[in-house]
Amino acid sequence: MSQNNNINRRQFLRHSGATAGVAAAVLTFGGKAFAQQGFPTHPMQAVIPTGEGGGVDRIARAFTSVWKDHLGANFEFSYFPGASGQVGYEMYMGRRDVNAYNLLFGNIGPEMIMYATQDPSYKYPEDYAYFAGVDTDDAVVWVANNSPYKTIQDLVDAARTKTITLSTSRLPHPASLGVLALEEATGAKFTLIPYGGGSAARSAALTGEVDACATFMGSSLKLNEQIRFLTVFSSRNRLPKMTNDAPTVNSVFDTKIPALSGNRAWAIHRGAIEQYPERFDKLQKTVRATFEDPAWKAQLEQSNIPWELAEFNDMAGCRAIAKEIQALAARYKDILTA
Repeated sequence: MSQNNNINRRQFLRHSGATAGVAAAVLTFGGKAFAQQGFPTHPMQAVIPTGEGGGVDRIARAFTSVWKDHLGANFEFSYFPGASGQVGYEMYMGRRDVNAYNLLFGNIGPEMIMYATQDPSYKYPEDYAYFAGVDTDDAVVWVANNSPYKTIQDLVDAARTKTITLSTSRLPHPASLGVLALEEATGAKFTLIPYGGGSAARSAALTGEVDACATFMGSSLKLNEQIRFLTVFSSRNRLPKMTNDAPTVNSVFDTKIPALSGNRAWAIHRGAIEQYPERFDKLQKTVRATFEDPAWKAQLEQSNIPWELAEFNDMAGCRAIAKEIQALAARYKDILTA
């Protein structure tokens, strides 16, 4: 940021030769407008509803390393993992000032399932809004290379005659929703086994402890020589060359299962949007400029995340994603909370 953009009110009055009377008028009557113009004047605060060093944290830090230059402020992070994200959201909604300096960076898919199944104290979309999604990580099903199941059709056919087990990091997960929807649409019989984390879930499928794994695409790409992707819960496969050209689930079974994915996104208090529209406007403009900055692509590549998974969603796009996930999670609430 240039020195001119970082100037404070005292410097402004001194450099402009303003009199004491003019100074009083500016401070008294123009204070709010000036404060809006000067936003932000101190570091932004970001709540992460998962653990430090995880996938959400890595994406947040990569993005803000570029966003800070467009916005003109650094970012400070706080971590509140627990209850599938509910701890972090409750902290953000209940204990963070509504001033547009406080943001939350979460994962719409898993955390809207949490919202639909755990009855938290806050309301969506009344109390907060996702306003900038920065990626889309589609839900997938894969098997180990030595699996007898070569296609998703093979897996479903087998599941019509016997129980097929699939590992998942946790039951409230977009990939788990996809498996439940596929089960209902095809008459297959699947058993989802939560392993309390993605690494453990992937290991269970690799070692043959379960028949398959239901997870996100991005977290499994590094295993592509050890696994075979069977299907993608999306309208298209974003990375066909890295996922043995796995078909979309709807193209195989002529189903209408909605796209299921992880979508990391920035969120803000609704009150901040209403009380500080100029601040929110700057956040929106600079976050979009950040996404279009080549430096953001470079940061993703340094994090070993394919650029094909980067996808921008504005507030309306985020709301549409959240609405579909919320509806499907409510449908399977009894199973997801069993």
